[in-house]
Amino acid sequence: MLPVCDHYSGTEQRMVKSLQLQAEMMQEFGACVFDVTLDCEDGAPVGAEVDQAHTVCALANQAFNAPDVLASGVQRRVGARLHAATHPAFASDVAIVVGGAAEALSYVMIPKVESVDDIEHAVRVIDAYAADRATALPLHVLIESPAAVQRVFDIAAHARVQSISFGLMDFVSAHGGAIPAAAMGVRAQGDNVSMDQFHHPLVARAKAEISSACHAFGKVPAHCVVTEFRDTVALKRAARVAAAEFGYTRMWSIHPDQIRPILEAFSPTSDEVELATAIVVRAQEQGWAPIAVNGQLHDRASFRYFWQVLERAHQTGCAMPDAARDYFSGAIH
Repeated sequence: MLPVCDHYSGTEQRMVKSLQLQAEMMQEFGACVFDVTLDCEDGAPVGAEVDQAHTVCALANQAFNAPDVLASGVQRRVGARLHAATHPAFASDVAIVVGGAAEALSYVMIPKVESVDDIEHAVRVIDAYAADRATALPLHVLIESPAAVQRVFDIAAHARVQSISFGLMDFVSAHGGAIPAAAMGVRAQGDNVSMDQFHHPLVARAKAEISSACHAFGKVPAHCVVTEFRDTVALKRAARVAAAEFGYTRMWSIHPDQIRPILEAFSPTSDEVELATAIVVRAQEQGWAPIAVNGQLHDRASFRYFWQVLERAHQTGCAMPDAARDYFSGAIH
């Protein structure tokens, strides 16, 4: 499982602050509860792409080698968003960022992916600069057009793709005005009319297709940003809908204030954690044979579901009973 929050930052000052916040929250939760994606695409001023790539490379390496984080024993997760595989700056991004920080990167994000051919091209270029890396560098991809949505199952099937994100604003813009601007936002509480990003049929269909494709191939669907970043209520509502109704298990953050609300929205409740703990512990005691808990039958199919609840609780830093926490501390094998 990947952390449920993927935090994007582009200017050097914001990237430094994001990495500092990640380290602080790793200490707080005892786990890396959100990824930091350093942005070479939207974060780079036009004409300064090379400078931005060098900054991203340097910061990724500094984070990877930070002594306080190394001492904590918690694996840090930092990625980089490069330019699209068809963009003139892509090869330069790869040469500088991947060539200089391959071991420090947990993944690279490739935006504006249109087809499997884009993935194959990206893999060839990236692998040429990451040959000394111990494992293949995972790819996260961004789907931003109607044509890409139509091909998303083929994209999700690619072995190097680890996660797929939905590029809401580019997707809406790609329709040439056929989808209203309201579909890029989140409608207000009590508004049952506006065609926002969860209720416009074309946008909702795209979200469902991406999520379905990811789950079909064991990949992680990542929900798009919520631009109302100072409206915590709207953000939490959007995150809960993305998780509970559209099956997303990860979401983008574009402001530090969004990170904790996303963690909260994607976390299981304390009652869910208690129930999952009781079922998993009882199942293990019975050798994973069918059991009854609170008058309900459970077997290996539901054991797997409740184990995933515990994994999500661990990834989001939830309080867990000692019996559950032991699974993640190495006390139980």
